[in-house]
Amino acid sequence: MKKMLLLAILLVSAFANAQKMSTITYFQNDTLKLDLDLFEPETASKTKLPLMIYVHGGGFSGGQRESGHSFCKYLANNGFASATITYTLYAKGKNFGCDGALPNKIKSFQFGANDLWLATSYFIKNSKKHNIDVDKIFVSGSSAGAETVLHGTFWDFKTMNLYKNTLPKDFKYAGLVSGAGAIMDLNLITKKNVIPMLFFHGSADVTVPFGTAAHHFCKTNASNWLMLFGSHSIYNHALSLNESASLYTFCGGGHEYSGTLFEKDQFYILNFLNDVLAGKKVQNHTVFKTGKKTDKANPYVFCD
Repeated sequence: MKKMLLLAILLVSAFANAQKMSTITYFQNDTLKLDLDLFEPETASKTKLPLMIYVHGGGFSGGQRESGHSFCKYLANNGFASATITYTLYAKGKNFGCDGALPNKIKSFQFGANDLWLATSYFIKNSKKHNIDVDKIFVSGSSAGAETVLHGTFWDFKTMNLYKNTLPKDFKYAGLVSGAGAIMDLNLITKKNVIPMLFFHGSADVTVPFGTAAHHFCKTNASNWLMLFGSHSIYNHALSLNESASLYTFCGGGHEYSGTLFEKDQFYILNFLNDVLAGKKVQNHTVFKTGKKTDKANPYVFCD
């Protein structure tokens, strides 16, 4: 029995250490230094690796890239390269609430998206060094990180670019994973640029809307009023474009579910990524019960 227990411990230990991590500065100028933690499978692959870039949450004013370590380790243990990045927290020290200034909110999205593009450029330029397949670069994020990857995926690069940075012409990410994210305009997502997407979101989230509503559900006279299209709205839009899309709804849940699938039950994301890589189209909506009471009169519950 003791020998079997020791063997089990060794196997768990080996699995937990089946990846290697390196910290890399992916961008630096006179005023800004941005790092990422890259996790790669311990055993060298004979084929180029798909890559996931993860962007942490924190309201564009806080959070750390280390919060993505467990997710990145999981992917590295399953044949992916995966990186969690530091990015510009433009809202730090600013009012991001309903009585804040709208330009600051939009700039927060823009700086985050630009840093995502810089990280992407780093991996494209160093694809041979890290054995990355540049046609299989995925992006993911939680909360503010999800808003970053959604805008970084669908904004026009030339229009919103802030740095002397370039991406290959007609570059597209291979897929996207959004935890409680939203986008400013559904019209940004077109038949030409749509990609496979997985969403998960609490249906009663009052921070980032699950459906279509103002950010933080601000009143229409708020100085920081901005309409946002959340997971449910983007999912339905993706279906209308006949693209692969998966939605996991936490019925009655709030913004506390913004990181759930990154932190546990990560196999849902891995299955989605593998389906995309296999060229399989998936369109599904799964509802999880949370045990929380839901207000049937609330149009943003969407638990059916």
